Amino acid sequence: MSELIQIRKKSQLTLPASVRKELGLEEGDYIEVRVEDGNVILRPKKLIDKSQAWFWTRRWQEGEQAVDEDYRAGRFTEFPDAESAIQALNEAAEAYERENNAVEKKR
Repeated sequence: MSELIQIRKKSQLTLPASVRKELGLEEGDYIEVRVEDGNVILRPKKLIDKSQAWFWTRRWQEGEQAVDEDYRAGRFTEFPDAESAIQALNEAAEAYERENNAVEKKR
C-alpha cells in the first residue's frame, strides 16, 4: 500500500484512514519514527507496563520460540492431570540431581 501525504503546519502529518485501519491504529497510539538510508520509517509501537517488561526481553522471547518449535516438532508430554505432571517434574529433578552428584563425585 502506498499513499501520498503532506506535511502541514507545525510539521504535522495525517495518516490516511486506510493506513490506520490496516495497521489497527487508533488515536493516542505511539509510532516510532526513524530515518534509514534516506527514508522515513514509521513503525507502530505499544507501550507495556514495566511489570510485564520481562516477557519482552530477548532471552524470554528466545525461550518462547524454542518452546513453540518443540511443540510443533512433537517434543512434549501430555498428562492426564496436574498431579501427574508435578510427579514427572519431581522425578526429572531427582534424576538430574543424581546425575550431577555422580559427576561431582568423579571430580
